[in-house]
Amino acid sequence: MKLSDLGEDALVARWTRGLPRNATLLVGPGDDCAVVGRRSDAVWTLLKTDCVIEGVHFAGETDFARVGWKALARNVSDIVAMGGEPEHALVTVAFPPGLDVAKADALYKGLRRCARKFGVSIAGGETARSPGPVFVSVALTGRVERGRCVLRSGGKPGDVLFVTGRLGGSLAGKHLDFLPRLREARWLTEHFRLHAMMDLSDGLGADLPRLAKASGCGFELGELPCSPGCSHEAALGDGEDFELLFAVSPRQAQRLEKAWPFLSLPLTRVGVLTANRTRTSAHGFDHFA
Repeated sequence: MKLSDLGEDALVARWTRGLPRNATLLVGPGDDCAVVGRRSDAVWTLLKTDCVIEGVHFAGETDFARVGWKALARNVSDIVAMGGEPEHALVTVAFPPGLDVAKADALYKGLRRCARKFGVSIAGGETARSPGPVFVSVALTGRVERGRCVLRSGGKPGDVLFVTGRLGGSLAGKHLDFLPRLREARWLTEHFRLHAMMDLSDGLGADLPRLAKASGCGFELGELPCSPGCSHEAALGDGEDFELLFAVSPRQAQRLEKAWPFLSLPLTRVGVLTANRTRTSAHGFDHFA
């Protein structure tokens, strides 16, 4: 059997069954971040790592400052999706020796710009030689108050599903310039009780089934807020939107729509969670498909 036969989600599930853990690992694999601490702690630590690879996440001719932004912002978006704030990053880069120094410098320019924007300290990392493509891996810590930590697994049948922003368009370059929704997520967790939340990294067609499955629910989808020029199918499957997908009770949903203060950022009801599991033909991004 090849990885392409198994698929990304099944491979991760295969690897993560029975992993060793201690008493301070509150949430392990399967959510946007790991959560570390004691259950009685007022503030928990969030852990996340992610990578970008030339030829997979960006083309070789891409402005490397945009690549650096994306490499860190992907991780920030996952911290945000747990209701938290990012703190400290470790950056590992692997470059071919023939890479132009100006490209390497530009990558770090983008990393620094993202770090300043979201209050992240770049605490160190590693540099290595790559025999092939450029590879950038970022490990990021964050913090979240116990009462504001939101998992994928808390959704309930009848919950209303919302997304921020517009979906689709990563293939046109949107995936290099997105803004993690830090202030929006912090506002949401301050004023509302979110039952479940995640960021849309692999597309709504892949990520919504993950949230629904983690919550033991199915889902029904309605109209989607598509990016200009994008179809419904692109909004489902392009991936790398890095918008927030979250679930709230119907009563909270009505209040939220009236109170939403970010007038330049759309907030859209896209469906509901249901009691029955959903079979879907919608697809997002899968590394091994």
